[in-house]
Amino acid sequence: MECTVRWTGLSGMTFTAETGSGHLVTMDGAPEGGGRNLAPRPMEVVLAGTGGCTAYDVVLILRKSGQDVRGCDVTLKSERAEKDPKVFTSIHFHFTVRGRNLKPNLVERAIKLSHEKYCSASIMLEKTAAMTHTFEIVDDLGEPPAP
Repeated sequence: MECTVRWTGLSGMTFTAETGSGHLVTMDGAPEGGGRNLAPRPMEVVLAGTGGCTAYDVVLILRKSGQDVRGCDVTLKSERAEKDPKVFTSIHFHFTVRGRNLKPNLVERAIKLSHEKYCSASIMLEKTAAMTHTFEIVDDLGEPPAP
């Protein structure tokens, strides 16, 4: 995996990352740090990437378990250290999983497998942050399955 991050200019603290797959992500700093608040902070991108990593795993595991999963949201709430390096010290993940007749034990198992075995991002962040997880299931009777 590869990524190139470039500072976009002398004014402000905006950076553009180009991923190995050719996608661009813009990041900016807070105004008190010289940024202009034009994009997410780098640590927000880390948190969002972690949410994406684990949600991907959960959907994939549920599909492989034969579950009719139709949606998966994860809300992450974090705390960071007050002093540098301001690492994450706690992260709470709340999953809202939508589908038809989802089995709670399989949803719980998918979340556990993601965080203990598959989600590289959360496994790395667990080195400094206490991780907690909750979930809810929403029975989705009216919508066709997601592609």
